[in-house]
Amino acid sequence: MDLNKYYLEFGEDESKYLQLVAKIKDMIISGKLEYDEKLPAIRSLSNKLNISNATVVRVYNILEQAGYISKREGSGTYVSYRRKITKNIDLDNKDMYRLDGGRSPVDIFPVEDFKRAINTAVEEDFSMILAYDDGDGLKELKKSFSKYLSKFKIMSREENIMVISGGQQGIDIVCKSLINYSDPVFIESPSYSGAIEVLKSRGAKIISIPMLSDGLDIGILKLKLEKIRPKLLYVMPNFQNPTGISYSTYKKKKLIELAQEYDFYILEDDFISDFRFMSEDNMPMKTYDTYNRVIYIKSFSKILMPGLRLGLMNLPLELSSRMHISKYSTDISTSPLIQKAMYYYMEMPAWKENLMVMEKNYCEKYKLANKYIRSRLDGLVSIVENDGGLNFFIELRRGYYSRDFVDFIYKKGVVVQSGAKYFDNDIDDRYFRVNIVSENISRIREAINIIRQGLIEFYDAGK
Repeated sequence: MDLNKYYLEFGEDESKYLQLVAKIKDMIISGKLEYDEKLPAIRSLSNKLNISNATVVRVYNILEQAGYISKREGSGTYVSYRRKITKNIDLDNKDMYRLDGGRSPVDIFPVEDFKRAINTAVEEDFSMILAYDDGDGLKELKKSFSKYLSKFKIMSREENIMVISGGQQGIDIVCKSLINYSDPVFIESPSYSGAIEVLKSRGAKIISIPMLSDGLDIGILKLKLEKIRPKLLYVMPNFQNPTGISYSTYKKKKLIELAQEYDFYILEDDFISDFRFMSEDNMPMKTYDTYNRVIYIKSFSKILMPGLRLGLMNLPLELSSRMHISKYSTDISTSPLIQKAMYYYMEMPAWKENLMVMEKNYCEKYKLANKYIRSRLDGLVSIVENDGGLNFFIELRRGYYSRDFVDFIYKKGVVVQSGAKYFDNDIDDRYFRVNIVSENISRIREAINIIRQGLIEFYDAGK
């Protein structure tokens, strides 16, 4: 066995066991360690890396819990993860229908307006944008973000706000700051796959709570809380990914009350509550946070341009210092150029005008897609009810599995996502997700027609 490929030069910013978990996980996912390949014995690996046996044991336990390896009594530890071969999808291939959440069309974003904001930043603040900020974000942008949050009745001071490089980074910063190995964390089921991956990488004990039509199942949540006190509850209360479900006002308030009663934080991930769609309440949960229990992450990827990687966190003050340390260890600071450009853009009249245009476009697209999807696929699948957003979570008939259907419909020119990635356990589930961002409504209809015919053939082939 070649132990050299496990060699790791440990950094000082993170625990050694987490660095080793990340390395072995990357080796497995990339295929450098293949399915059923044997891993080094605990003592051999500890000697090679000059770490304790207990550290290696901890690493193997985390990877086993996450489903990447398995232990065989009297034999050793083996890779149990079957690497998924990513299809080579040509993003410019106009023959493929992208309902998998691919790239957004550039023409829906205010590109020219943002260009002007970038030019202003370069002309007015050239020397400043070449340096780091203090890590939390530029003061003027935090003021603009604070003003924007007031639209949702979230009253924030500058010290509550941290500028981040996108919502995914925000999740990572929070988990680095609060979650240690085996700490219990509650999540929705299904839930955003990016959050699940971060929690698994931290070795968290993930506990899934089922979703109902108006949010988390409060009854099951209370039963869990009587036995387990979580460090964190991760939720997407408005137009949840992948289901599109929005929480009722009652449940938003109730979860905050439970967080106060049982002493845990709520991590709210908000990516598109800026737009109302058909929801009765698109206010963030943070709006109702009278106990200061909600850590609020706001991403701008769906209302600006995803490539900018910009977002904000609204933090309880008692968490600010530890979040600052985690942010600094991740990337020191978010690009000052992008921050300054965002500040100038938010000062333009075009900022509000473009938001109104985008809301109109998104809402009209959702309404048309929702009506067509439900009318064409009725009787063939079950579709989770929602009040807006960008996703539709669709359930196949019993006895059929989403991974099989995803491959089947891909061969017919339509790309959708398997629902398996949105669950804690890597299961063969019956759900697949349709995302309406990439395609116009005409192409969405064409793709749904292909899916309808594909479902008929898929079911017939499985009889």
